[in-house]
Amino acid sequence: MSRKVVTGSGGGLAGRDPSAKLLEVVDLTTHFRTPRGTVKAVDGVSFVLERGRTLGVVGESGSGKTVLSRSIMGLLPSSNTVRGGHVYYEGVDIIDYGPEQMRSVWGAEMAMVFQDPMTSLNPVMKIGRQITESLELHLGMDNDEARETAVALLSSVGIPEPAQRLDEYPHQLSGGMRQRVTIAIALACGPRLLFADEPTTALDVTVQAQILNLLQQQQKERHMAMILVTHDLGVVAGRTDEIAVMYGGKVVETAPTAALFADVKMPYTEALLASIPRLDLPSHSRLSAIGGRPPDLISPPKGCNFSPRCVYAQERCHVEEPPLVEADSPGHFYRCWYPVGSPTQVEIRARLDAAEPVKSTRAATPAGGN
Repeated sequence: MSRKVVTGSGGGLAGRDPSAKLLEVVDLTTHFRTPRGTVKAVDGVSFVLERGRTLGVVGESGSGKTVLSRSIMGLLPSSNTVRGGHVYYEGVDIIDYGPEQMRSVWGAEMAMVFQDPMTSLNPVMKIGRQITESLELHLGMDNDEARETAVALLSSVGIPEPAQRLDEYPHQLSGGMRQRVTIAIALACGPRLLFADEPTTALDVTVQAQILNLLQQQQKERHMAMILVTHDLGVVAGRTDEIAVMYGGKVVETAPTAALFADVKMPYTEALLASIPRLDLPSHSRLSAIGGRPPDLISPPKGCNFSPRCVYAQERCHVEEPPLVEADSPGHFYRCWYPVGSPTQVEIRARLDAAEPVKSTRAATPAGGN
């Protein structure tokens, strides 16, 4: 049987401009109304993603990274959700698209690989039908052609005996196999943009690297753009072109990947780097942790959101919110009054190291970071 893998896009958007940037997010806000008040989950995020490029979105749980990706795709509940700003896809602003309009975008233009395949796959539907459904809807394939393409898709993501797997249910597969199926479903209609929302969260460590390598391979073969969402800076070190670090619903640092690891500016980014387990340390070494807890997005702290947890915070940090400013290297932006490496920050760090070295958050670039 010949391999048939769809690499184009079967969707369509009225008024699209192929010469425009693939995705341009401008001042995107996503708020949720709750009995306690308004949760500002995404608060003024802007970025540009070109065709074939990979953006890593990094932050702790609660930083807004998953809500950001779902907000771009219009996958949030309509009730008690307020979105603002602009999401330009090939020049078309899709921020106000409803479910009917987005059906031509989901799968065919944008697709998502979710965290847990056991919740994203239908447990009572065979694997084959979950793949062929979108092929028939978006690409107009008949049953035989869709099934043949489904076999090729499963083969392309490394599933053995793909024809047999079409007639199995999700519970009959291992966790790694299920995640490969979700990747095959996401790639089925040849989307131009793929969101990978912590795609290795539910997998054991031996399978994580395989899934990440598979996503990277498929992204290059299909010349897709990809947004890789994760809490681990080590994951994005060698797999992305640019990184956006989120905290409290805002982007606090963004830069080309090599530039960010070479010259970290935001203390939160430095703390994330320091929290990565290091193989060069002795066994049972104490792991570095970021003290405190993420901010309450209903009533965030005054000034810098990270100031209550930042070991370098000064009085100004607690009363005045820093703007996003550009560093010396092109495309590198950060949000901090006393960035890493500045004279004030170096002086504060020296005092901390002299008094309590164990509390220093000095970060080391992970292997492969440059």
